[in-house]
Amino acid sequence: MAIRDTGTEQLIKDTAMRIFFAEGKFNATTQDIADAAGVARTVINYYFRSKDALFKLVFKEAMDDTKRRLDEVLLSSMPFKKKVVTFIDVFFIELNKYPYKESFMISEINSQSFVMPDDRHSAALEPFFKEIKQAMDMGEVRKMLPINFVLNLFSLIAYPLLTRPLFKHMLEIPDAKFEQLMQERKKMILELLFI
Repeated sequence: MAIRDTGTEQLIKDTAMRIFFAEGKFNATTQDIADAAGVARTVINYYFRSKDALFKLVFKEAMDDTKRRLDEVLLSSMPFKKKVVTFIDVFFIELNKYPYKESFMISEINSQSFVMPDDRHSAALEPFFKEIKQAMDMGEVRKMLPINFVLNLFSLIAYPLLTRPLFKHMLEIPDAKFEQLMQERKKMILELLFI
């Protein structure tokens, strides 16, 4: 029985992630990925059987990684406002590493053939909703349904990331300036969410 080279398999996954999430090439072919990884296309087929299988695995690992990072923050014992700041930081760190990750995930979720896995619900959300409610009761945050606070938080963070290519082109914003705007945005998000 042949032993699989997990280093090559990981190289292919890392390359696919870089192409999709860092370069924004969502329609990359297995040949594109093979060329970038320095392997034959048949090697990708050997490890992943098909382009769809590789895409699904990369998507699942991206979702799992994001969920793990966010759950770590949400389940921590840090004070509520610091938790929100850290939550924002996690997203912006990802932005620097993989500026097209959120766009890729939304694109995959919206595709006709995509089925969202059942295990994506975060156990950290219910305790976080309780913390939001407590912050509202203490007057730190405007009163609203806790789920609206979460929707506002994600919207304020994610929308600029999802529309990055459009705004960069339309407003002629170079990468360095966009990164600077995102750093300034952190403070603005907190000012909008907290009283």
